[in-house]
Amino acid sequence: MAILRSFILLGMIIVVAVFAWAHHNARIDPIVRTARIGFRDWPTTARPVRVALLSDIHIGNESMDAARLARIVRQVNALEPDLIVLAGDYIAGHRAKVARKFAPQLTAPLAALRAPLGVVAVMGNHDYDTDPAVIRRALGAAGVRILDNAAVARGALTIAGIDDRLHGRDDLPKTLAAVHRMRGIPIAVSHDGVNRYQLRDITLELVGHTHCGQVELEAFGIRNPVTHTNYTCGISRMGRLITLTTAGVGTSLVPFRVNAPPDLWLLTIGPAVR
Repeated sequence: MAILRSFILLGMIIVVAVFAWAHHNARIDPIVRTARIGFRDWPTTARPVRVALLSDIHIGNESMDAARLARIVRQVNALEPDLIVLAGDYIAGHRAKVARKFAPQLTAPLAALRAPLGVVAVMGNHDYDTDPAVIRRALGAAGVRILDNAAVARGALTIAGIDDRLHGRDDLPKTLAAVHRMRGIPIAVSHDGVNRYQLRDITLELVGHTHCGQVELEAFGIRNPVTHTNYTCGISRMGRLITLTTAGVGTSLVPFRVNAPPDLWLLTIGPAVR
């Protein structure tokens, strides 16, 4: 009997240790991943644009609070990007009262983001699940430009912001029409991604949403449906289209990460080089 109690106690200690480790992994500083993406039709007189990509802040659970977000903002500013892009899901969970309580905590940290070309954003599925009006006010107060099926010129780039597909808010024809009125190199930003065959003249897409699985146990023979039914984490290609999927900096529902650390990206976008 004593041996059985010892095994039970040991098992409980192991379970607690694993949960503590997974929670710690969810709160570590994001890995900064870098890439250079070149375009053959890049304007000869234009300088490259350094773009910082963040997604899935998910403030409101144990993995993200205002203090951690402020630390991540300082990490981004230290990279000295020209442009900062936020790819949706600013709130954790699916309840409006969570957004109303925690969305105001987004404003002060995000207002401290620094980039000469500003900060642009799209909305995500959790934002529409909760209280999008509250979230929009918080982002607007921080000086963030939200793109709802719209496009803006930033340096040599045209940033096409596509609204959330999972809630039927995306309007690709409207977005592409806005893109075609501008002369910059077009880049699509959306939370969940769109049909790759509908992007037409756009050859680079920046997305979040998947958290790169958040808990990835494929080494143990357990397939995560998130990573097998969505975009491949990191940079993937299908024909001419390049899709960059970030793991995001927060977590959804449970504040754990296993084999899928938080990350953010710093892209240098400019002329193609051999």
